[in-house]
Amino acid sequence: MTNRVPDRTFRCVEKTKLTLGHSPDPDDAFMFYGLAKGLIDDGGYDFEHILQDIQTLNERASRGELDISAISIHAYAHVCGDYALLPSGASMGDGYGPMLVAREAFTKEQIGDLRIAVPGKMTSAFLALQLWLGKKGEQINYVVVPFDEIFGAVNRGSADVGLIIHEGQLTFENEGLVCCEDLGVWWGRENDGLPLPLGGNVIHKRIDAVERKVISDVLERSIRFSLDNRDEAVEHSLQYARDMGIDLADKFVGMYVNEWTLDYGDAGRESIRRFLQRGYEMDVVPELPELEFVE
Repeated sequence: MTNRVPDRTFRCVEKTKLTLGHSPDPDDAFMFYGLAKGLIDDGGYDFEHILQDIQTLNERASRGELDISAISIHAYAHVCGDYALLPSGASMGDGYGPMLVAREAFTKEQIGDLRIAVPGKMTSAFLALQLWLGKKGEQINYVVVPFDEIFGAVNRGSADVGLIIHEGQLTFENEGLVCCEDLGVWWGRENDGLPLPLGGNVIHKRIDAVERKVISDVLERSIRFSLDNRDEAVEHSLQYARDMGIDLADKFVGMYVNEWTLDYGDAGRESIRRFLQRGYEMDVVPELPELEFVE
């Protein structure tokens, strides 16, 4: 009688591939550290990280190209038919936000007549600018400039004012510029202290609803992992921290990856509703969506 040797050959189960778009910025790098480095349970999915600026991601979402993507809350109103919001991944300006900067201090009335460099027409920053000025885009003298080139546009004189996002909110003084208005401060002042909704993560509705929940849980695990392992996650994010040392990068990450990022909560959701409602009333948001979250 011969003893059979057990078959110990294992077949590798191919993971489902998903495209995941996010910005090449410290906060997004921090958020997805655990996922990118294979330090958390990926739920059986193979995530392809696609790093592009937020305006490009907004445009790609408008064409339904990515499975999951960071997106401007402004842009969500344009793509709500195809995408649902994930409950985690929010970027909220809680007492701070996009800034209008210039070589000298200008008043609101002056800014309304000046040339403004903006980071994209579908960004939440541009919607906030329109609400602040009380003017639709076609009534504003603006030029679209990549977000990391706005300082240069202002200092060269090709724009009088720059609408800055991302880490520029912490480094504009290094460029010899002054802040004329912080739109996050303005929004909170006008809206009972609510945070200014800037960005979130969305998932395409072509993905089965049950799978959306599984994927949502994976992304939330990645955010929690980074918050629980802050030092190493910040260290990882430094590769995307333009002109920032570790202390400044840590401060920036703390501004946009926090309790709001784990869940919008009632206040965050109310702020989104107000933000898009006011844009709709001004006829600068195409439709007023019912907020559809993966629950």
